[in-house]
Amino acid sequence: MVTNPAYASEVTLQPVRRFHPDAAILFSDILMVPYALQQKLEFVDGSGPKLDPIREFNDMGKLNPKLIVERLAHATEAAKLAKKGLPDDVALIGFAGAPWTVATYMVEGGGSKDFAMAKKWAYRDPRGFNGLLTVIIETTVEFLSAQIKGGAEAIMIFDSHAGVLPPVLYDTLVVRPTQRLVKLLKAKHPKIPIIGYPRGVGENYQHYAKVTGINAIHIDEKVTPQYAYDHLSMLMPVQGNIDPAAVLAGGDSLKKAAETIMLRMCDRPFILNVGHGLHKSTPVRHVEYVADLCRRFSNLAAAAEMMAMD
Repeated sequence: MVTNPAYASEVTLQPVRRFHPDAAILFSDILMVPYALQQKLEFVDGSGPKLDPIREFNDMGKLNPKLIVERLAHATEAAKLAKKGLPDDVALIGFAGAPWTVATYMVEGGGSKDFAMAKKWAYRDPRGFNGLLTVIIETTVEFLSAQIKGGAEAIMIFDSHAGVLPPVLYDTLVVRPTQRLVKLLKAKHPKIPIIGYPRGVGENYQHYAKVTGINAIHIDEKVTPQYAYDHLSMLMPVQGNIDPAAVLAGGDSLKKAAETIMLRMCDRPFILNVGHGLHKSTPVRHVEYVADLCRRFSNLAAAAEMMAMD
């Protein structure tokens, strides 16, 4: 489905028709980078993606970068179709996985609970692991450029596994590679804003925001609204961070979760979102409730601001 532009664009557009958000995110997969590099990849029902693992520098011969542009052309076409189907006032956001998170899948051969193989390589052969990250960074720039070519107006970089690293590896494997990726992408597309998301890094969100060169930051549900206000909102717009479980539960818990972050961030540039992906069994009506609550809150905030100016 991801490599079929018609399907990918339709999946992108469906939430827009239902919930009327301010932006749509292009339907794709962070594993399009190893796919573009021709690493053997298959999706197995019930167990997720499976890749032929790359466990050391000598295994990198399994990668073939010769057809990257051709194998990513579907992203451009999907973005074009999605952009064509969007209302004029709804932005299209492209996305990719961050270098470290993509590397974990390529090294582990799929999802992992402890990321032992990826960490082992990074500890044992830092230069070789950096070689893998470099290939991922360069391919990711092509992947994101393909989406921008098709009409993506902003980019989001997901580092879903950033929080699994100890301090000694965090800067080397999360911050610096993301900084390199952002620098290369901005050299090609200087007007495209970039949202960074280093999930689970706690107080290191501030360092990430300051160093990587991103334009906005997405925070997970474990970050307090006060921390986001005090340490992030003065640097850049903040996006987040309703607990997906609260959206699953609905009711007063969901109302409180949404209102808490909106009230704290109401005088700073802020995008309401969930902290991470929604559970597949989340009732649609709960998502509709959040979207409606956000619109009503935004209208009240705008009205209050206008009254204060009079």
